[in-house]
Amino acid sequence: MGSYRAVRENFGMAALDCLCVGIIVVDHLCAPIAHVPREGELILTESLPLCIGGCASNAAIDLARVGHNVAILGCVGYDPLGSLAIQLLQAGGVETKAILRRENVSTSATLIINVQGEDRRYIHDVGANRTLSVADIPWELVAQAKVLYVGGYLLMPELSRPGTLVELFRRARRHGIKTVLDVVVPGAGDHWPCFAELLPETDVFLPNTDEAVIITGLTDPVAQAEKFRDAGAGTVVITQGPHGTVLLNDKLRLRAGVFPATYVSGTGAGDAFDAGYIAGLLRGEDPIGCLRWGSVLGASCVRSVSATESVFNQVEAEDFLARHELTIERL
Repeated sequence: MGSYRAVRENFGMAALDCLCVGIIVVDHLCAPIAHVPREGELILTESLPLCIGGCASNAAIDLARVGHNVAILGCVGYDPLGSLAIQLLQAGGVETKAILRRENVSTSATLIINVQGEDRRYIHDVGANRTLSVADIPWELVAQAKVLYVGGYLLMPELSRPGTLVELFRRARRHGIKTVLDVVVPGAGDHWPCFAELLPETDVFLPNTDEAVIITGLTDPVAQAEKFRDAGAGTVVITQGPHGTVLLNDKLRLRAGVFPATYVSGTGAGDAFDAGYIAGLLRGEDPIGCLRWGSVLGASCVRSVSATESVFNQVEAEDFLARHELTIERL
């Protein structure tokens, strides 16, 4: 585990619907509590689960749940959390033989604090994700996929330097592979150079509006999408949590609402949306159909504290879509 030879021998180069590349994280969550503990205060919660997290992991499990053949490529440490991450991904139906285990580095982890009526609070260790580089991504593996998804861009410093992913995305598109990009913005800064060359080789870009504010300096999601489109992205979808989504491409300008759901936590909802949108692409859906699939998986995700536990399977998603309409208007 760690070289392309091992990947080829162990993986068998089976055809893939999607190769998910990016951050692998173990989430330590709490069920919603009444308030953040004061200094020295003990707060009780119903559960403190250890669950899979990270854009690439969550999207991979969610895609497998709706019936797709998915592999993940990312980095974990030689530690108990690394072993747990691999076990959880395997249990979710994801091919894990391309995961790289790194010496002398911890597996990435996030402490997620859920407070009733408030957005989540995060404490994050980048861990082994900081070591993933484009040299770790064998073209022969990418070539087996219909979709190449990179999740957690900007949170992997070796993979997120300006220009680093451009040739891989360009080569994938030349071979008819859809390129899909999602991002985690680690904080304020001039992040635009990381996107200037990459967006023209990106078929679908899926930031949320808070991330887009930091990247573009713009607060309106339509203006954000326009800036990314002007930079060359094929389709841009700005997710806005309970406020729905905005989609722009060369033919459509759409605003979509959300499906009804009982909200517990938003952890993983954006990644579930990504998985649903990709599932729509794989099913041959048009952008409206992809929005519906993204929205249904995103809505199903918020019903639990973990990133993947309550995400619909294929039968559940299809049944829900048959019974509910998503509000979509043209801009």
